[in-house]
Amino acid sequence: MIHAKFLQTLDWGILVGYFAILFAIGIWASLKRKKGSSLFLAEHSLKWHHIGFSMWGTNVGPSMLIASASAGFTTGIVSGNYAWYAFVFICLLAFVFAPKYLGSNVSTLPEFMGRRFGQSTRNILAWYTIVTILISWLALTLFAGGVLIRQVFDIPMWQSALLLLAVSAFFTMLGGLKAVAYTNVYQMILLIFVSATIVIVGLYEVGGVEGLVAKVPADYWVLFRPNSDEAFPWLPIVLGYPVMGVWFWCTDQSMVQPVLAAKNLRQGQLGANFTGWLKILDVPLYILPGILCLALYPTLQNPDEAYMTMVTNLFPVGMVGLVLAVLTAALVSTIGSSLNALSTIFTMDVYVKKINPQATNKEIIRTGHLVTLIGALVSVSITIAIDSIQGLNLFNVFQSVLGFIAPPMTAVFLLGIFWKRTTRRAANFALTLGTLISLGVGVLYLWVLPELNWPHFMLLSFYLCVLLIGCMVVISLLDRTPAETGTEPIAKLHERSGKLVVALWGALILVMIGLYIFFN
Repeated sequence: MIHAKFLQTLDWGILVGYFAILFAIGIWASLKRKKGSSLFLAEHSLKWHHIGFSMWGTNVGPSMLIASASAGFTTGIVSGNYAWYAFVFICLLAFVFAPKYLGSNVSTLPEFMGRRFGQSTRNILAWYTIVTILISWLALTLFAGGVLIRQVFDIPMWQSALLLLAVSAFFTMLGGLKAVAYTNVYQMILLIFVSATIVIVGLYEVGGVEGLVAKVPADYWVLFRPNSDEAFPWLPIVLGYPVMGVWFWCTDQSMVQPVLAAKNLRQGQLGANFTGWLKILDVPLYILPGILCLALYPTLQNPDEAYMTMVTNLFPVGMVGLVLAVLTAALVSTIGSSLNALSTIFTMDVYVKKINPQATNKEIIRTGHLVTLIGALVSVSITIAIDSIQGLNLFNVFQSVLGFIAPPMTAVFLLGIFWKRTTRRAANFALTLGTLISLGVGVLYLWVLPELNWPHFMLLSFYLCVLLIGCMVVISLLDRTPAETGTEPIAKLHERSGKLVVALWGALILVMIGLYIFFN
């Protein structure tokens, strides 16, 4: 593992240079923001490359880099399903959800659902989203990043978390989504360069592709494993991932916000398409280094150290500093996007809608800054709490918990958009009692009765989503209460996608089908 005392002068110079460029981009982006304009949707100015890099950057964190390499070391490319299967749901975002979101001209997804079902649903969803961002995005990302920075610089977790938040909050408060999006482009290009360098050097050391294939098990190159496989059975992936996929890619504020800020629908659809192409890189850039590590260092005891083992053994002085810069870039990207989403949700769905409907733009911006600071402090507190009980491997456990958070949101958005008969009472049931049911099953599965012969957690997620959809259908059919005042039909942009959008999406779909055929 890299430690600060092993960093040479050149490494420190690259780290300082990286942050200098990052801050310069953030300041430049903030200067491009029109005075008095909203922080949250970048004046609807984002183009396809900003959107693609922002969505991918929000999705990529140091935990993903390290965990993906670990998964590659232990099981091969099968965990790549979580990256490659995503193209289906990114496509759903581009052609089904995005036209409705942009057609409704909303700032947040709770606002969108409020248009559909009324204010009560908007309130429930706003607080649901705030809690989800604080825990699943901010606290867990800070925990993973804090562990990394603590190991490198030997400083306490709370100081590590505050350092990361200070950099991320700077961009969020200075330039809002525009600054976050512009810095994401720079950071993700850097990430691609470093990870690709690891793969190229690793392949050279192992004797090329043929040498790599000869040194690892044959089943390391298969995407679908038998249902008897405990970790990655094919059926739970095929049925369960769509529940998480719809929630994550189509209804999560942190992921969808760049599309909401698109210059127009065409740029939003092209940006989502670019994200789909970038997701292909997850396997060669993040999982393949772990497989290369197995071929080069088969005696490594801890698979979680696979990524850093490759870095410390293969990279010269200077490149080590660049890797730390890249990992920090991934952290800043995810945390910055999450802080901006948190600020947007509270300011627009709680402050403007409930507390101060006549708020001026200056008051809205000031509230957004205040929420960013408070959210940062709360997430640090949760991070410290997680760190105090990390012996329970809470971070890994929480990845499974995400499978139990997804069903209510997926059920509400799917029925809310695809079935006009869905009622407010049905939506509120899924978001309240449905959430308690899903999380209750998750607690039993993970902590209370883990010794039971449970189905795979992704299959459980699928069952829960089907149950909630069934309950919502029954409630809607029996519900005779009139629609809440202020509800309105979902608007949709009737803007044509254009031949380029359709052609690029067609090409991506063909490539993904080809990859799945080749690796099975």
